[in-house]
Amino acid sequence: MRYQIFGSVMVLALAACSSPEEVKGRMAVESDDTASATAEKDSETPEKPDAPAESAEAVKFEDNEKDGEAERDFSYSWPKQVSAIPALAKILTEQRDKALAAQKKDWKESVDEYGPDGCVSCVMRDYQTTWKVVTDTPRFLSISSESYLYTGGAHGNTGTGGMVWDRKAGASMDARQMFTSASAFWGAAEAAYCSALNDERAERRGRPVQPDDYGSECPKFEELTLLAGSSNGKTFNRLGLIADPYVAGAYAEGPYEVTLPVTDAILGAVKAEYREFFSVK
Repeated sequence: MRYQIFGSVMVLALAACSSPEEVKGRMAVESDDTASATAEKDSETPEKPDAPAESAEAVKFEDNEKDGEAERDFSYSWPKQVSAIPALAKILTEQRDKALAAQKKDWKESVDEYGPDGCVSCVMRDYQTTWKVVTDTPRFLSISSESYLYTGGAHGNTGTGGMVWDRKAGASMDARQMFTSASAFWGAAEAAYCSALNDERAERRGRPVQPDDYGSECPKFEELTLLAGSSNGKTFNRLGLIADPYVAGAYAEGPYEVTLPVTDAILGAVKAEYREFFSVK
């Protein structure tokens, strides 16, 4: 059994067995762990250079198991830029091991309950997470994750995440932490985001968004994944906002990703200590 992740747009079309909130909650564990890993450090702490990216290797970890008709697939990967930062690779390794242990336990319990040749969809498990580089600047490495989770039933679900590694601080953070507050950022970005989202919705649906459409409202900021990006490789000058399936439309529409340029208004919402690492595009 293998379910494929198709880049930014993943379209799967049946009714879910798990609620969107339940699935998103499971996938949010990694992001929550990441945010809690951020530590306050002396600003004068010397910056430790990463290992040369050329000598680092990308990691693709797999752990699969089969018992009769029962099958469990697990994969977790990250690029060489992550491997070049041992502390960051350690964080992802711990998250991977935690997810694998949880899947093994869940799968075994299902096999014990239904038998290896009983309810086939009840004893199938699949977990995939792929981390990719969003941008790599002298100070920061911004990465994003795409995940697929199947725990039985008609189909699984997908989710996204993001992380920014601060080389000087030697710590990870959510991109949200680079802004003075969620309300300050959203006040500067909401109108542009909602307009761009509706343009994409209209293109996928083949008509303008209607007030009574499922997914006609603009999502709340806390429902979105925020990614810090760059077109110049030096400063953050664009931001990605991803709405996972169900957040901005029907499941069959897949996730919605909107990229916004950093504007003067958005720059004004950046914390003072990070402002020099942003620029208006």
